[in-house]
Amino acid sequence: MTDRPASWRMPSPKMMDKMAAEAAVGRNAPPSDPVGPADAMPPEYWNAVLDDASADARPTGDPVWKQKLADIQRHLLRVACHRCGRTVEIQKIDAVRLYGPESLWKDVGQRLLDDTCQQRTGRHVEDGCWPSYE
Repeated sequence: MTDRPASWRMPSPKMMDKMAAEAAVGRNAPPSDPVGPADAMPPEYWNAVLDDASADARPTGDPVWKQKLADIQRHLLRVACHRCGRTVEIQKIDAVRLYGPESLWKDVGQRLLDDTCQQRTGRHVEDGCWPSYE
């Protein structure tokens, strides 16, 4: 611990003027090569974009929640609730037997969550679970 006043951390007015002058020198210089939206991108940029492996990894079909049960390839279907954190699993064979092959997984998953929902408020808009299809 020292007995110095807090003013020792603050630069003197002469030092502040010097620092302001040094900072203004770099600010007054015009940019050397402005880049705008109409300018061409360098070839290195395009090579990096085309070589990116994740660009080809996009799914090609519909998301699983939009598919009919007959079209889904997985044998285990899982839906989770964002609201209460519950997860419900059902085998595809059982889902087809109970709800039919033409049923959408979105509707089946919502029904599974609603049948065992623990978040009942009494209001139709707020009732039920918020599904996340995995």
